[in-house]
Amino acid sequence: MTDLALPLHPPLRRRIGELPDTLISQIAAGEVVERPASVVRELLDNALDAGARQVVVRLAAGGVRAIVVEDDGGGIAREDLPLALKRHATSKIASLAELEAVSTMGFRGEALAAIASVAAVTLVTRTEDAPHAWRLDAQDGEIAPAARAVGTTVEVQELFFSTPARRKFLKTDATELAHALEVVRRHALARPEVGFTVWHEARLLAQWRPAAAAVRWAEVLGPEFVAASSPLQAARGPLALAGRVGRPEAARARADLQYLFVNGRHVRDRLLAHAVRSAYEDQLHGSRQPAYALFLHIAPDGVDVNVHPAKVEVRFRDGRAVHQALRHAVEDALAPTRALAGLGAATLAPTAGDAAAAPGPATGRPATPPPAAALAMPRWQPALALADAPPLAREPLPPWRGPAPAGPADSADPADPADPADPADPADPADPAEAAPAWPLGRALAQVGGVYVLAENAQGLVVVDMHAAHERIVYERLKRSAAAGSRLPAQPLLIPQTLAATPVEIATAEAEQATLQALGLDLGVLGSATLVLRSRPAALPDADLAELARSVLAELAHPDGGGASRAVQRARDDLLATMACHGAVRAHRRLTVEEMNALLREMEATDRADTCNHGRPTWRQVTLKELDALFLRGR
Repeated sequence: MTDLALPLHPPLRRRIGELPDTLISQIAAGEVVERPASVVRELLDNALDAGARQVVVRLAAGGVRAIVVEDDGGGIAREDLPLALKRHATSKIASLAELEAVSTMGFRGEALAAIASVAAVTLVTRTEDAPHAWRLDAQDGEIAPAARAVGTTVEVQELFFSTPARRKFLKTDATELAHALEVVRRHALARPEVGFTVWHEARLLAQWRPAAAAVRWAEVLGPEFVAASSPLQAARGPLALAGRVGRPEAARARADLQYLFVNGRHVRDRLLAHAVRSAYEDQLHGSRQPAYALFLHIAPDGVDVNVHPAKVEVRFRDGRAVHQALRHAVEDALAPTRALAGLGAATLAPTAGDAAAAPGPATGRPATPPPAAALAMPRWQPALALADAPPLAREPLPPWRGPAPAGPADSADPADPADPADPADPADPADPAEAAPAWPLGRALAQVGGVYVLAENAQGLVVVDMHAAHERIVYERLKRSAAAGSRLPAQPLLIPQTLAATPVEIATAEAEQATLQALGLDLGVLGSATLVLRSRPAALPDADLAELARSVLAELAHPDGGGASRAVQRARDDLLATMACHGAVRAHRRLTVEEMNALLREMEATDRADTCNHGRPTWRQVTLKELDALFLRGR
């Protein structure tokens, strides 16, 4: 048989020697400069650190042939120019204490030197007190007078000309241009007070003028994202948070609209991404990806940015606190239903006695929008009871009761048939001013196919999947009940269960006994490689106990993952979701108008009511404009 093994050659033996500075810079460039977009990022960081208020980026051939970044920052003094392109020379930090509390975008002192080792770099700069600008050529180190206003221009020509093998790995000019433009977009998102302009081959590609944060986000991310997202502004624990989180129905097939910033720096961090994703756990369908732009601010000494040469990774000193703060903030931002948070007063349904809401003879539209009113159910609205529900979900839906309208109706006898609160005449109050309040999800009209509830509001028609909506209502109620106690009830096992364990799992079980007991897990050490489980959480009767125990121990061993309680909570929520699905009103059950109205009012009062537990939508709005288009009205 032919021997196909390659012959082994002993490595060439050499004396240990120092690498030349040029080779050292080219090795560093392999970490810092991956493509033209990497150069754009480093130069923009320097411009922002210099206090720039206007930045212009000019590209040629996607940035491969030329990259020019101009800013109006403070500039570089003439005496500092000889050090500007040297490795490990920087004005950002000077001590370990400053490194541990970095507040600037750049700090390593490697970027310009790395770029100059693989491209032709020219720097023109002027400070406010200088009579003229100075030009520095990286190839020969020559410094000469030049003409320029206050600020700095860095010109990078023929990227990777000195390392042609690296240049072969670049993509097409269009692809490299897209990456470079995305870098500018990220900086524009993080610094709305700074203006950015991008030119390519003398053609204007993008321009963002200084603006308020909300305006800049809308300009960069687009009005569609803003319309399909909720604002987030919170201070939780060590974090101050701002930004926008996309609603579940705006989830995307790819994770191409996810932006995370820490102290103004765009990062790709698994801890933060996991925290955001966990906030969407029971609201996304299948493998859909949420869309968000989140800006986190934390004390500089609470985050380590010196993790990766490209400065796109960070490490938090208290990862668990950051994870929990971010997850809860996103959950709170997603909790209000779209009916309340997105539609607002414009969707409030007209009341029966509101003369202004009466359709006009020609248009069929209200003459004026109905007034906003507090959500409230009239006193005749009964509760929607559950049928054939499991014990924990058998509680009937409470009636929605709000403040009764002021006026004669307050003193009327509830038994009087003329009382506007009497169910015999719910839609015909004696006085228009005393009409029942308007509701975002409107008034129930009918049931279609035994599955969908039709309702009317000011925007048009609302279609509700009654099972999915009621499933979410029951699920949220069960979660509130289960979370009422801080310690999960434990159920002793008739026969303790043993499981093989790794040394890390053994050590974690010994060190975290109190935490395990609080989670309802009595987990002890039986031997050098064996654990024994004597009790389980009472809320998880059918859980795979070995898998649950290992998941909890893994979370405890790596607390940055969000805490072991998340493993138990996820398993518990899966059980509660199943119970809610079985406890919700079933398809083809005939509901009365009162029961349908009660369901709508519960949806308006329930968090995350826009989707069911499986991430499917619970309701959809069909506007009057869309209905007109179906029937060709106005054409």
